[in-house]
Amino acid sequence: MQFISLPPSTSQPPAGLIVCLHGWGSNAEDAASLAPFFNLPNYQFLFPNAPFPFPNSPTGRAWYDLRQENMYEGLAESQQLLINWLQSLESSTGVPLSRTILSGFSQGGAMTLDVGLKLPLAGLVVMSGYLHPDIATTAKGDFPPTVIMHGRYDEVVPLRAALKTREVTETLGIAVEYHEFDTGHEVRPEMLDILRNFVINLIV
Repeated sequence: MQFISLPPSTSQPPAGLIVCLHGWGSNAEDAASLAPFFNLPNYQFLFPNAPFPFPNSPTGRAWYDLRQENMYEGLAESQQLLINWLQSLESSTGVPLSRTILSGFSQGGAMTLDVGLKLPLAGLVVMSGYLHPDIATTAKGDFPPTVIMHGRYDEVVPLRAALKTREVTETLGIAVEYHEFDTGHEVRPEMLDILRNFVINLIV
């Protein structure tokens, strides 16, 4: 899997890993451009590229198809690819999954929930995401604490998707921190502040 890796700016071994999954039609470079705003100099950031080309742009990537005629095509492959890659990170970075935060925006947020609930990660951060249809029936076990953030005026993934996510995850017994913002389908600086505080409280 292709990815961008940004080591800690302190030249010390990383306190933890933060993996960020981009949305549908975006790419690792787009996601990595946010790195300076996280203000987490002791952590290593990883920004993977989704495996499939985006149909409407030569540079965009997709975790799976979201067009009506091919809805969810490629999802199973991306799930397995991400799980295998995340499980391989300890050997390449020296950081275990128990000190790894998985985060994602939009389609990347959906992948964060899907894959993150299957692995012993430190925590999950879902920005403007949603649940895959079968997630409540496939998820089992001890789950990482999860932050859900969403814009009240999101025109791409409606707010009801976040409310549904909160409802299902709480039913599964997950420790959920939920935040709404007066914004649309975007990553806001205050979202990154919440992510930063979440990371610092989980991994010190």
